[in-house]
Amino acid sequence: MKQFVEVHYYVKDGKRDEFYRTIMERGIANASRGEEGNEKYDYYFSPDNENELLLIELWASAEAVQEHGQTAHFKELGELKQEYVTDTIIRRYDIAED
Repeated sequence: MKQFVEVHYYVKDGKRDEFYRTIMERGIANASRGEEGNEKYDYYFSPDNENELLLIELWASAEAVQEHGQTAHFKELGELKQEYVTDTIIRRYDIAED
């Protein structure tokens, strides 16, 4: 069963673009996209909240998500969150395949 992950990052005032740029410059997004089992890993800017960054992920399985959580780039993102993020909301959904 696939896993869809929706992550809302609420970033310190005025720091959303810097947070996003740092993620891109450090290769965190590309490394995640390159993982086995990753089918989508994209960031979106909220049109309603200038301090919100949305991450949409699609993984081939729950196991792939667990393995993603053990990577060095995932841990690096966690360190960046300590610097930039005030709150994170994560929602996971199982997607049955036809």
